[in-house]
Amino acid sequence: MADLSVAVLVGRLTRDAELKFTNSGQAICHFSVATGTRRKKGDQWVDEPSFWDVDLWGKQGESLNQYLTKGKLVAVEGTMRQDRWEQDGQTRSKVIINANSVQLLGGGQGGPSSSGSNSSGGQQTPYSGAKEWQDDAPRAQGPASRAPASDDFSDDIPF
Repeated sequence: MADLSVAVLVGRLTRDAELKFTNSGQAICHFSVATGTRRKKGDQWVDEPSFWDVDLWGKQGESLNQYLTKGKLVAVEGTMRQDRWEQDGQTRSKVIINANSVQLLGGGQGGPSSSGSNSSGGQQTPYSGAKEWQDDAPRAQGPASRAPASDDFSDDIPF
């Protein structure tokens, strides 16, 4: 059995992305994503943030770099790696996510609130709220008014 190291994050960028290049010319877009959880501490609920370093390599990193601005909500899918080094006589380490895909999910302080793009450079349809899930077509009243082989799914739950 092969080992598995998968990460899926949805969070906000803590700073603008940085685009760097290796000596061989390969692009690396580096950014940090904050996620949060809530847990009960005594009688109060407290927020506990986590901060994740993300590397997006190649053309994807080059094309998305300009959109990865502080506060932007993103979804990241990738693999985890642990970098280790020694500093001041102590062994240090941190987890870095090597992104396979990054999706811009919505607004933030860095751009339009409804823009979207995926890691392959294609455009998504902007999400305009719950109205997308509403069906303006009139609904049939009762089971007798519906054809038995109808493909009308207007009364289905939208997920």
